[in-house]
Amino acid sequence: MAADPYREADDAALPREKRRLGVLWRLTALLRPHTGRFALAVVTLLAASGITLVYPAAAKYAVDMGMSAGKATGGGSTHDLDLIVIGLIAVFCVNAVLVWLRHYSMSWLGERVVTDLRGLVFDRIVTLPMSWFHERRSGELVGRLASDVTVVEGVVGSELSMALRNAVQMAGALVMLFVIDVHLTLLMLAIVPPIVVTTIFFGKKIRAMTRSVQDELARVSGQVQEAVGAIATVQAFVREDHEARRYRGGIESAFRKTMIMVRWRSWFFSSAMTSGYIGVALVIWLGGRALIRGDLTAGDLTSFFLYTFLVAGALADLAQLWSSLQRAAGATDRLFAVIDTTPEIRTPEKTTPLPAGKGAIRFDKVSFAYPTRRGQPVLTEVDLEVAPGEVVAVVGPSGAGKSTILSLLYRFYDVDAGAITLEGVNIRDLALGDLRHALAIVSQEPVLFSGTIRENIGYGRDGATAAEIEQAARDAYAHDFVTSFPDGYDTLVGERGTKLSGGQKQRIALARALLANPRVLILDEATSNLDAESEAAVQAALARLMEGRTTIVVAHRLSTVRDADRIVVLDGARVVEHGRHDELMARRGTYHRLVEHQLIADHRVAS
Repeated sequence: MAADPYREADDAALPREKRRLGVLWRLTALLRPHTGRFALAVVTLLAASGITLVYPAAAKYAVDMGMSAGKATGGGSTHDLDLIVIGLIAVFCVNAVLVWLRHYSMSWLGERVVTDLRGLVFDRIVTLPMSWFHERRSGELVGRLASDVTVVEGVVGSELSMALRNAVQMAGALVMLFVIDVHLTLLMLAIVPPIVVTTIFFGKKIRAMTRSVQDELARVSGQVQEAVGAIATVQAFVREDHEARRYRGGIESAFRKTMIMVRWRSWFFSSAMTSGYIGVALVIWLGGRALIRGDLTAGDLTSFFLYTFLVAGALADLAQLWSSLQRAAGATDRLFAVIDTTPEIRTPEKTTPLPAGKGAIRFDKVSFAYPTRRGQPVLTEVDLEVAPGEVVAVVGPSGAGKSTILSLLYRFYDVDAGAITLEGVNIRDLALGDLRHALAIVSQEPVLFSGTIRENIGYGRDGATAAEIEQAARDAYAHDFVTSFPDGYDTLVGERGTKLSGGQKQRIALARALLANPRVLILDEATSNLDAESEAAVQAALARLMEGRTTIVVAHRLSTVRDADRIVVLDGARVVEHGRHDELMARRGTYHRLVEHQLIADHRVAS
């Protein structure tokens, strides 16, 4: 098969290579735009961690000084000890300032990274093709932006800072331990390899379990959104108990998986801490023997113990942080899996400008099957030409491919064969923005956002003025009912426009389409769910909207297409007839049969 010149090279391998770099690399890459603040955080972290290493050294001098002075004088002077304590208090104050700066800077960076990560995920989601969304539930996507990012937030916001601090303190403490006694330090470090092996082993297990838990929670989020979005159907069929059981089953499954993960983490912490305490006990035993032999002073042994506790504490914290990083890795893998997804439908590298025109459209031998049903073609070698300013109706039985034609025109999917042109240019050569700005759709169930009427109309064109929004509402015969509300254009419409009637929602959608000022208007059964009075108002608005524009009408109620310039009949994935209403009725073909069936159905409903 010949290569498709419009399909860019598959770069799916690139995200996989990126993911191998690990969660830390991917997250720290988000810090690069903020190098100045990151440098401040690192400097204060290093300074604060370095000051912490002074305390055991001060304890050494205090102990040795006290013991030597006591032996020499029988009681000793406290003057030098007072100076050490005063110096320590001054160091404490400096350290407090450094800790504040470190904590604030690292917290700011953590919150900034999480904010950027959320933005990157959503930026990618809104560019992905329809086929991607059809394979996932919206609740799952919301879960990724909520629960997954929350896991990452805790790690990047505080635990990464703790990891760096502990690493610096441990490195500094180890240097001081080698200065005090090399042999004793090497014996103490013999316990480290088992801790590292344990950390790696448990970390892999915990990461896999965390991903499983997050997947389960995302699935449950999808169930919740599904049930809430269809709450009227749930209650109408008395399925409240069923949905509650389904939800409880999901969260119980997540709970069981979480507890398995918790048990592994508990074993991990227990093993790491036990190993650390065994090391401390070994140091106490060997250090005490060295003191008795005279190899170490009391101050040396005191500081050695304190530095050992610093190393042990840092190791224990790093072990816990490693577990947290593994949890974050499971969540971050899912987030970057979205970010790294390359949209199949995207603007080509080299685009052709959209020529001036009034909406000339051509389908040239277009064939298409949905990716999930490749063996069932929806369109087969469809030829369709729409002249500028023409009103063309597309009709046919259910499943004939009427809505698919609209999806292909918008390039929500790409054709499998053939080509679609707008103003003589293949739509795959156009920038997606240019193509979609030239089109506007008014559907059977208009989608409104849960903002104000002004915001919903203004959605049709970025930067529209209040006067332009009001004029669009007037042209759509919506201004009168909008101004009858107490808040006028600032009236909140509710989620999906639930505070408005069907006719009101439809006219808001029409105003939005008018404001977009498209070359091609697409009407997907725009009046089928309205009462007679609302339909009359919407039809009047439609007549104004269609003036001077190419219009494609997808219709199920055939009575709405009688006045179209041309009617195209789809059946069996092909165009089987086209012509005006009277011509098609005289042929007594598929269109005639569809009209008769609808008349019979309407008669039964009326009787």
